[in-house]
Amino acid sequence: MNILRRRPRLFLWLSLVMVAAVAIIVVAIRATHMDTVSPGEARADAKAGAVDPQTDCRKMKCVALTFDGNPGDPTNRLLELLDQYKAPSTFFLEGKRIHAYPEVVRRIAEDGYEIGNHTWTHARLTEVSDAQIRDELGRTTRAIADITGSKPTLMRPPEGRTDDRVSAISRKMGLAQVLWTVTAKDYQTTNSTLITKRVLDGADRDGIILLHPLHKGTVPAMPAILKELSARGYTFVTVSQLLSPATAEPGKIYR
Repeated sequence: MNILRRRPRLFLWLSLVMVAAVAIIVVAIRATHMDTVSPGEARADAKAGAVDPQTDCRKMKCVALTFDGNPGDPTNRLLELLDQYKAPSTFFLEGKRIHAYPEVVRRIAEDGYEIGNHTWTHARLTEVSDAQIRDELGRTTRAIADITGSKPTLMRPPEGRTDDRVSAISRKMGLAQVLWTVTAKDYQTTNSTLITKRVLDGADRDGIILLHPLHKGTVPAMPAILKELSARGYTFVTVSQLLSPATAEPGKIYR
């Protein structure tokens, strides 16, 4: 009889445990939902603002070329090609060798290209401490500012590895995160023809293309990439121009 009397209480207790467990799961899912926004969504949500008519991605078929890594010698040749094709682009620079090539970094800025933060040592930010994330991003921001006079507002997490913790720290440091829609995987091959094919096969309106200038096959692939994308009617823009009239919000992820 005692067991029968206790059953309703037992069922009630189990029900409460189950409800609590479901609530915890829901909170965990919400906590790990990162705020990822496409360029088109960013533009649609933006308040009306002035946009350069030559780079108005609400009306034009835009694509953003982005280049990751150290600002080494091949960057000068790349800048010449981008200038030839009138292709504004965004460079996400690693910090540890910035002061070895100050003239290259200065040229990127003075020629009107956009500079973003790609950490100090290319660390996987999801695998290091909060303190190291702040150090990786902070040192690189300071190094870029020392040379160009301006702090970057964009950052690209190495290998695209980000999470809520990285997003929260990025937000506090005033950095929006930029991923990509197309990668040539030029770190896997020196075949410029293959690199070109991968870029062109994946290119689309509002695309963000990831390339690495220091890999041997990349800069030789650029003339064909620039020529064909131009022929297809794409307008080359920086990441910030791609989002305009929206402004990249710190902590958010753009892709």
